[in-house]
Amino acid sequence: MSDLRIKTCVLGAVSTNCYILYNCASKEAVIVDPGDNAPYIMNKCRELDVKPVAVALTHGHFDHILAVPELSRSFHVPVYASAVEDAMLADTSLNLSGTCDSEPTSFHADELLRDGQEFTLLGLNWKLIATPGHTAGSACYYIADEGVLLAGDTLFADSYGRTDLPTGSASQLVESILDKLFALPEDTMVYPGHGDPTTIGHEKQFNPVTFYRRHTL
Repeated sequence: MSDLRIKTCVLGAVSTNCYILYNCASKEAVIVDPGDNAPYIMNKCRELDVKPVAVALTHGHFDHILAVPELSRSFHVPVYASAVEDAMLADTSLNLSGTCDSEPTSFHADELLRDGQEFTLLGLNWKLIATPGHTAGSACYYIADEGVLLAGDTLFADSYGRTDLPTGSASQLVESILDKLFALPEDTMVYPGHGDPTTIGHEKQFNPVTFYRRHTL
């Protein structure tokens, strides 16, 4: 049985999924998209008896990043993100922090990743898949050995991310999902930025994005 566990915390004004991935043997953890309420996340880590070793971001919108500065300071851990998205993390007019009664938030990631880059966390191989569309630097994290995809706001259960916010592109989003994510094994578990988990196989069959290219050719 795998040592990987995934704890979901639904946080913030728009109910964002923050994921705490942890190795139940080593007790190391990675916090993905800590969108709000750093004290709650820190307390959840204490309850799970895990020690964060990194924060990983799928993209730079405020509802996925508000807790990052406090968590990175408190745990003394690096922040991972796509290199393309770093400008958004630092620019409140792009990341939209300060809206929805949120605090203006600006920072740079410590580990700037390129498309296809592989790295090791929790004793597992992670791969960053660039999926522009929701934002220019949106990315997913794929853990192949566990069949896990952390999809951010690129792909949802029976839906997909909006593209009307800064740096968004509908055509890029469609290409990212159809050409990159739907190329993954169908039994891959998808953990989205909002809503319930799903699988690649389910989305290939039922996600409305599958009809987009057919009707725009």
